[in-house]
Amino acid sequence: MITWRSLFKKFLSDPVALCSGIVLLILVFMAALAPFIAPQNPYDLMQIDIMDSELPPSWHDEGEARFPLGTDEQGRGILSTIMYGTGISLLIGIGAVIVQAILGVTLGLIAGYKGGWIDAFLMRLADIQMSLSTLMIAIIVLAIFSATFDANVYADYAIFMLILIIGIAEWPKYARTVRSSVLGEKNKEYVDAARVIGLPARKVMWKHILPNTLTPVLVISTIQVAEAIMTEAALSFLGLGMPVDKPSLGSLIRSGYELIFSGSWWITFYPAMVLIALILALNLLGDWMRDVLNPKLRRGED
Repeated sequence: MITWRSLFKKFLSDPVALCSGIVLLILVFMAALAPFIAPQNPYDLMQIDIMDSELPPSWHDEGEARFPLGTDEQGRGILSTIMYGTGISLLIGIGAVIVQAILGVTLGLIAGYKGGWIDAFLMRLADIQMSLSTLMIAIIVLAIFSATFDANVYADYAIFMLILIIGIAEWPKYARTVRSSVLGEKNKEYVDAARVIGLPARKVMWKHILPNTLTPVLVISTIQVAEAIMTEAALSFLGLGMPVDKPSLGSLIRSGYELIFSGSWWITFYPAMVLIALILALNLLGDWMRDVLNPKLRRGED
């Protein structure tokens, strides 16, 4: 069984994983410390001047040192909006994955342990869910939500709606993974011993079987955070995600898309580069974790 110490050694010895981890750590700290280190608060109207709109990066002749990456059409510094927007994108991605994991792990554990008609019903429900596109479901629900309520209400609850919609739409991936792991664990000797001493099914599932199914869940979670962030970015680009006054990386890309051919390329370019770096770092770390934590691959290395 692999230990945390050996896992950390493997991480340090893999240059791709190490670089991805450093990039992700920098982005997370940048987002977490945005209120303290950002040159400007893009949510504070007192700090925004429309006369500063569409200023190029500071190294251009027309640029200013207080806006290193330039400004958008509202006069907000691109660097500041990226810092705050990265935090919102990470919050949505992590929040959606928590919702996915709670639903998927619970239903997958019950389906795998109980079997019978419960297993058949839950897996058919998962099949129906997986046959529907997450983006399609999100577009329909968010379009109805935005049409039903005014812009202020939508802006207040957009982040919670995105977390719930993306989370509920993706639970079958966790459920199927956990179910397959439970099917391989529930007939082992330690589970039989737990049943013999009279433990109820609830304790057998949650205290004995579940801890032995968390490795694939950890791998999936890393990749699912990236997928949730990409889904949110796509929805924001379509105008159904975060509002412009509370920018995520996706809404920042959308806000400058119409201006990219007019010369204000930096409004879209820099948020897009940060989004690509974030998604790439998460996916590479997920692939590395899958390879390291896969018992068959470890045996092949040995």
